[in-house]
Amino acid sequence: MTTRDRLTYFIYHHRTGLSVWTLALVLSLFPFYYDNPYILGITNLVAINVIVVLGLNLFIGYAGQISLGHAAFFGLGAYGSAIFTVYYHVWPWPAMALSALLVALTALVIGVPVLRLSGHYLAMATLGFNIVIYSVLVQWDEVTGGPSGFAGIPPLSIGSLLINDEFRFHYVVWGVVLVLCTLSLNLVRSGVGRGLAALAVDERVAGSLGVNSAREKVKVFILSAVFASLAGSLYAHCFCFVNPDTFGIFASLDFVIMVVVGGMGSIWGSLLGAGLLTVLPEFLDTFESVKDIIHGLILVLILLFLPQGFITGLLDLIRTNLALRRRKNVKA
Repeated sequence: MTTRDRLTYFIYHHRTGLSVWTLALVLSLFPFYYDNPYILGITNLVAINVIVVLGLNLFIGYAGQISLGHAAFFGLGAYGSAIFTVYYHVWPWPAMALSALLVALTALVIGVPVLRLSGHYLAMATLGFNIVIYSVLVQWDEVTGGPSGFAGIPPLSIGSLLINDEFRFHYVVWGVVLVLCTLSLNLVRSGVGRGLAALAVDERVAGSLGVNSAREKVKVFILSAVFASLAGSLYAHCFCFVNPDTFGIFASLDFVIMVVVGGMGSIWGSLLGAGLLTVLPEFLDTFESVKDIIHGLILVLILLFLPQGFITGLLDLIRTNLALRRRKNVKA
């Protein structure tokens, strides 16, 4: 075996780890090239959305389910951290863990009955849950601050070091993204991930292969809710302010669109979908009156020509072109 063959073999069999390390290197150097609080603020928001979309893609793209209510878990994580730190003076890191635990229990209670539904019934049930949580955040003003929002949330800290600017927060939030991305990649390549893939194709077939459909759906639903809770807590400690409008039904729809655009069943597509849909409105800000039309047009074009999502569709096109070239070479 030549050196080139060995290198190709190594890259192929370690492509996931190499991809994560390459992304980590790029992200570690990014703030030094773009030391601009505005740009870093946008990229930090991208990272927060990526965390939600990673979990949601596991539920939609791999388990084949649908949720229009994940902004509710996003909001519960944010307000949970805010309440624990401001009212009960809990250190932010344990507050994030407590919020994630409560969100996991909420997802369990909601998921067991709701996940017996499927299709648009499941979508409507999760949407209704989002509406209920949003109404509570707006109406319970003595605790949540109501429509005025919840202010005074303390920033994260590591020892005596406060994570109180965009530069420092960049490393925290993107570090969390890298960890969750690695965990997600390992999950979908494991036996559990293959079970979820079978579940997405046909629940009866998955059941015949030994997959407990009801249990696996609840598990991945809880996992995706915990991802959203972590993202919400990071959002609260990043901006030190939360408002119910951030966690309404339109936020849930945006998360679903990010999954679809990036590619259902693509972990790397989750990063692209969240990045595109988060950054795009900033570039269209100069076209304030028509940015929603442009935004919608771009989405329609992607869904029309790459219905599997951008990353998944692009990879399929590359594979098809390579197969056609090989076929021509064989005939020649």
